[in-house]
Formats: sequence, C-alpha cells, structure tokens
Amino acid sequence: MFKTSILYEENYYAKEDIIVNQGGTSSGKTYSILQVLFTLAVQEENQIITIVGQDIPNLKAGALRDALNILSNSEPLKALIREYNKSDRIFYFNSGSIIEFKSYDDGQDAKNGKRDYLFINEANGVPYDVYNELYMRTKKKTFIDYNPNEAFWVHQKLIGKKNVKLLISDHRHNPFIDNKLRDKIENLKDTDIELWKVYARGMTGKIEGLVFRNYIRCYEIPADAKLIGYGLDFGFTNDPSACVGVWKYDNELYVDEIFYERQLTNPMLAEKLKEANIRNCVADSSEPKSIQEIFEHGVYVEGAKKGADSVRMSINLLKQYKLNITNTSTNLLREISGYKWKQKNGEPLNEVVDFNNHAIDALRYVALNFLSNEFGKYSFI
Repeated sequence: MFKTSILYEENYYAKEDIIVNQGGTSSGKTYSILQVLFTLAVQEENQIITIVGQDIPNLKAGALRDALNILSNSEPLKALIREYNKSDRIFYFNSGSIIEFKSYDDGQDAKNGKRDYLFINEANGVPYDVYNELYMRTKKKTFIDYNPNEAFWVHQKLIGKKNVKLLISDHRHNPFIDNKLRDKIENLKDTDIELWKVYARGMTGKIEGLVFRNYIRCYEIPADAKLIGYGLDFGFTNDPSACVGVWKYDNELYVDEIFYERQLTNPMLAEKLKEANIRNCVADSSEPKSIQEIFEHGVYVEGAKKGADSVRMSINLLKQYKLNITNTSTNLLREISGYKWKQKNGEPLNEVVDFNNHAIDALRYVALNFLSNEFGKYSFI
C-alpha cells in the first residue's frame, strides 16, 4: 500500500501498550506512525483513532500534512477511504474506522471522548494532564513521538516502565531522504556536539547557550500595533521558504509566521505573498535572481542589508525588545527554542549554529532593514 521503513515495522508489531518514538530530525518517526495508523484503520473495523498535537496549526503544518501526503502517494489507500472531511480533519474509511486530528486546551477538555488508538504528536508540546486523560480513555495502544531537545514528562513518567517500548531513531533509519540533507544533519558534529546528539542521533539533551530568551507566546497581534515589515527566507527542496510579519506595540515586537513551506517556486512565493496581502517585503540579498523574479510577479522585494557582522547585529537589535510570538507560529517557536551560539570547550562563541533557522532568518532580515535606524550604535557595511 506504501513504502515503509524499519520504524513502521517496529511500531506496527510492538506488543506494549505505549510505544515511545524518540528521534532526531528527519528520522521518519511521525510518517511511520501515521502509516501504521492508516494500516490499522483499514484492517480493523469501526476503530476510532485520535491524533493529538499541541494545537491545530501545529498539526496542520506537521502530522496532518504528512497524512495527506501519504494518501496522495497511495492509490490503493485512496480506494479504502470513503471521505476526508477537511473542516473537521477526519478521515472516514470503508471499514467504518476514522482517524481524527485534535488538540485539547487542558486535562478537563481531554476527558471528552474515547478511542481505540491514540497518537500524541510532538509530545513535548502537550501537557502531561492532557496526555493522561487521553491515555486513560484509550482502549488499545498509544503512540508518542518527539524530538529530544530536553527531558520532560515522557522521561520522568513513562520510559522504563512496564508495557512501555522506547524506540530511538535518527535520519539513518529513514531511507527516503537525500544525501544533501543527511550531510547537513551530520555536519552539526563539527559545529555543536550537543545539537548533533539531539538532531543527528536522537539522544536526550539539554540545549545550552540559547540566543533568544526574550520571547513569549501570545494569542494575537494587538489591533493598534504598527506594522514594521515582512521578512522572507528562500528555500526549496530540503529547506522551507519562510515568511514572518513583525509589528510593534508599546515598545514590544509581535511576530507572526505567515507561511513555512518547501517546494515553492518563485512564482508560487509571489502568489503566497499576494494571498496574504503582502506587497513588499525584505528577503535574503544573496539571491538577487529570486528577488527579481518575485518582483516581476507583482511583489516588491528588497534585499536584506547584510554585512560582515550582520547576523550578530540583527540578533542584538531583536534583543532590544520583548518578542511576542503568536501561538500559530509553530515553526518559528520550534526554531527559536533551539537557536543557539556555537560553543568551544563549553564556552559560547560569538557565532550562531546555522541550522533550523529559516523563520528566524526572515525575522532577522526585518530587523536589519527596519529596526537598525532606531539604534545608532549599530552600523552596517
């Protein structure tokens, strides 16, 4: 029905009640669990399968997108699904089974409903009380996955207990990614051994030397906030294109992730920008051809004012403010929680680790072009 990796086999044949998937980036853990759940929905009649994330935007950008990708690449699977309800995010199978994608505000909210199978996606973003209420109302098996940036309730309450299986994976277990991405992940060993342990080997870590600690989550942009500008970072196959908007209110910055997607050509980027009512933005000046092509499609793009020390300068500019990042900016929040300084002999260097920073780069471009005039002590080459 679809091509699978060893993680599919390990999850599908697991005998334990709880299967914990701890993995590095691009290990294929989420994709494999989804394939298992599709298989179970087809093989078993009238099953209720619930996939839970920290919020709906996070699910849409991750697990739900992967599920739709699995479906689009499998004609046999399509024939076994009666309907996909986009508004409710529910797959209805000919077997009578369903797969639903949900989030819960708190433990009380999670008491509603029962199910046969449960999947807690990116569990380090889901509170323990939500997980526990859902688990107590799950009849058969619970699957969990996460990147092990640091220890949390899975390590404290589940791993090592009876009927809990721990699977640790990394990109080497995923046969479907290209060598360029593998090299990028492995090259972390030369710049930051702790990040390499987490992202390249799926080992539990605690990321030290974070660049930004001046940020919080917020629910919305204040109505009276003044738009500072939009930033765009280019990507394509392995790296996503990322766009963020930045507003200022009461001397604080508010940041919202506009889009974060791979496989966007320049004409597609122009259309995405226009759909978001963005007619001008600042982008990576090292890609003048992309800037010109987007301009020819009706969006004015100016290059970021890069210089010899522009990364550090843009970081210092952003540190002058409290950063309020919307809850729906799931990729930016994920990036900023792991954005750190390089270290040597345990001491931080004056250089950042260039990894998982696409939305952050878009944010920095806004700082370089629109915030630098507010602080005369910074000059750009």
